[in-house]
Amino acid sequence: MEFTTLIDMFLHVDKHLDKLIMAYGIWVYLILFVVIFLETGFVITPFLPGDSLLFAAGALAATGSSLNVLWLYVLLSAAAILGDTVNYWIGHSIGPRAFQGDVRFLKKEYLDRTHRFYEKHGGKTIIIARFIPIIRTFAPFVAGVGSMSYKRFITYNIVGGLLWTTLFIFGGYFFGNLPFVKENFSLVIIAIVIISIMPPFIEYFQSQRQKQKAVADSSGS
Repeated sequence: MEFTTLIDMFLHVDKHLDKLIMAYGIWVYLILFVVIFLETGFVITPFLPGDSLLFAAGALAATGSSLNVLWLYVLLSAAAILGDTVNYWIGHSIGPRAFQGDVRFLKKEYLDRTHRFYEKHGGKTIIIARFIPIIRTFAPFVAGVGSMSYKRFITYNIVGGLLWTTLFIFGGYFFGNLPFVKENFSLVIIAIVIISIMPPFIEYFQSQRQKQKAVADSSGS
């Protein structure tokens, strides 16, 4: 297999999962574990598939493929929780320098957006962020940078990780093979991605409207 093809399959593993199963068999569990771990564990990999990958894996498990839904659930829940934990400690080690622009690999826009999310939702951000791409990757990092204790963080981390994997893996398992979903599987995956990224945009437009309103009120007074 060519290197570029392998990279494409890794970045879009949710779309090539059936091919990976045929090519690597039981090793697909390891591939899925690594992708979910990286997607949640490092702020430089928010582009990897998350929601759509869990849904696709659950759907394929329901077809009688070599994937077992319970093994998927256990392994990918562990990957999600472990990933957030690693991300927390990376943020903790870097500290406030992250907000001062001293860390080159961080995208300041994503960091600021996640910080605003924290100001609005507090510690529950760790749970809510599980269902929002990009913020999902940055939330544990920001928690580590900030003052959230690890004891408090790990509770939110476990609850959020289990909710996330339960919803998408078993959602795919029970609904992914309905005739309509099977016939339009690619569109369903795209819809999951679009729905997942909507909250940050809604929040952004709401904040812009609030700023415009505040400016209008100040100029009118």
